[in-house]
Amino acid sequence: MSALHDLSGLEQGALIAAGELSSVELTEHYLDRAERLDDVGAFVTLSADLAREQARRADAASPGATTRSPLHGVPTAIKDLNLTAGVRTTFGSAAYADFVPDVSDAVTEAIEAAAMPSIGKTSTPEFGSPCYTEPEGAMPAVTPWDRTRMAGGSSGGAAAAVAAGLVPLAQGSDGGGSIRIPASCCGLVGLKPSRGRISAYPSYGDPVGLATSGSLARTVRDAAALLDVLAGRRAGDPSWAPAPSGTFLAACDRPPEGLRVARFITPLIAGVRVDAACVEAYDDASRLLESLGHHIVDVPAPLSPDAVPVFETCWAVLTALSTAPPEREHLLRPLTRWLSARGHSVSGPEFGLAIGAIRRLASEALEALAPYDAVLTPTLAAPPLRVGDLRDDDDPAGDFERQKQFTPWTSAWNVTGMPAINLPLHWTSHGLPIGVMLAARPAEEELLLGLAAQVEQAAPWHDRRPPGWG
Repeated sequence: MSALHDLSGLEQGALIAAGELSSVELTEHYLDRAERLDDVGAFVTLSADLAREQARRADAASPGATTRSPLHGVPTAIKDLNLTAGVRTTFGSAAYADFVPDVSDAVTEAIEAAAMPSIGKTSTPEFGSPCYTEPEGAMPAVTPWDRTRMAGGSSGGAAAAVAAGLVPLAQGSDGGGSIRIPASCCGLVGLKPSRGRISAYPSYGDPVGLATSGSLARTVRDAAALLDVLAGRRAGDPSWAPAPSGTFLAACDRPPEGLRVARFITPLIAGVRVDAACVEAYDDASRLLESLGHHIVDVPAPLSPDAVPVFETCWAVLTALSTAPPEREHLLRPLTRWLSARGHSVSGPEFGLAIGAIRRLASEALEALAPYDAVLTPTLAAPPLRVGDLRDDDDPAGDFERQKQFTPWTSAWNVTGMPAINLPLHWTSHGLPIGVMLAARPAEEELLLGLAAQVEQAAPWHDRRPPGWG
């Protein structure tokens, strides 16, 4: 008989809706697992009492409500970058080790409105900047497939939690690959939606438009159902994606036919040799898509190399905006201080010109890809690296360069605002997961999810279990 954590989030939600399982029972199950089994650096704060209160409220809600989410009562977790009223939120930084916000952001409020208990805050690197999760004062987030190797970042804690079965699915955020990178490292589905799909209320801290929240899950359908929970706009949002024709979950039941899928493997932001296993995953995915009746077209890299320095300028300024109180700045990581110094050296007009340049470069890429329904690339240039392979506090510039070499494709879709998804289609001979990435035109998550679900049905991965699953 399957254990509760063997079930998908939607399967758990169906049992709750049928009265065969309570949210309190399921929440206690995951709290127990998180307290006993978190040797993967998933959580920095557990909020057990709050989760139990939320679960009791979920069980007390009317079962017949037409607006009830299929994930009603299903436990989850919230990334430590997201404001959560009354719960310690450190932004992955020792400078905010004791910070407890008195307001929640739109993501936290959406999860609470869907009656999904949050059992805690998942680990993230300082201000979500690096593509590895090794925060000060906490153990590094590691992939459950090999606990000596990184979970990726910056949603590394969220990915480790889902992959280790500590929650069935979780929210992450992504400004340059921070959902898809850990999804690849941990063998998960990682969905970055279109720009404007999910509100960034109340901080609106990214004037460039790179970052968004999204889903980490073990199945495409779970990722789609969580997107249904998170999606929506506030009156004050600076941009928004048009509403879908139905639910994103329903889109998973509409397999597309005869799509034109562009593909390229040329690294975009760094000259790097792509690991043979990642090339194999990319070629295998191409053949699988062809077998499903889609047409694969090799295309040139759509984003100019001119985008790299422009992106770096914007990234440095965004890091500089993630400030700490002056009396606590000495607690910031060397990488954060180095990037912030770069950002502070950029004048206001220079930043404005960089934003304009990045939007023109995005426009060129979008026009080049407009004839295609989807785009296929590798997710990462290598399997998950060992903890510490990227981090170098003595040489932040070298650290940053190695991050670019590990992640030479993911940030392209943050620049263009396109939705993109990591699919865990490949494992190395040593049992390490390797993802491939599919992207679609802006606001076409429905098509992307239909394609991803079609791929999952043809080559399912849900029953794979890492060591220590239990």
